[in-house]
Amino acid sequence: MIRSTEQLVDEHRTIKPVLKIIDKICERLESGEDIDPRHLEQIVEFIRIFADKTHHGKEEDLLFQAMEEASIPNKGKSDEENVFYALLLEHYVGRDYVKEMSDAIAKYGSGDRGALHRFIDNARDYAELLTQHIEKEDDIVYLIADTELSEEKKRGLLEEFKRVENERLGIRRYEEFQKLAEHLEQVYLQQ
Repeated sequence: MIRSTEQLVDEHRTIKPVLKIIDKICERLESGEDIDPRHLEQIVEFIRIFADKTHHGKEEDLLFQAMEEASIPNKGKSDEENVFYALLLEHYVGRDYVKEMSDAIAKYGSGDRGALHRFIDNARDYAELLTQHIEKEDDIVYLIADTELSEEKKRGLLEEFKRVENERLGIRRYEEFQKLAEHLEQVYLQQ
């Protein structure tokens, strides 16, 4: 049986190529190449729904809460020292970058080429933030969860993760986002 943290790591494997795609798109935009605004919109939708609403939702609403309830690993720490506080803060900062990206895309789609710089700056900041964020989760947080949470709690998390997926996007939509990531990877990374 797959562990709940394995599912999150698998989702990271879907998200990481999109972060590389973002970097490639930024390079192309800087060189003056036109990028299909639909691809930019699809990336923002992927981030908002797959990465944030679903994946980060599982972490915020379920995993981090379960770890905090078990006093892992923050016993006696202030908010500023609390690893969950730091990870949540990164989620919020990422949401701000994505909002700015979305606003810039709308302006770019209306013909405002100056909005590209705003998109590029926020997209690069987002990709860098999330790349480091994923490393912390994969290399530290999930390992701690695997070690410290009870088997019963881990099984319960896996069931709850499925519920979140079904409620927030449904199985078909989950697979559509995975296919979108694969398609964009072919367009931008395999040339």
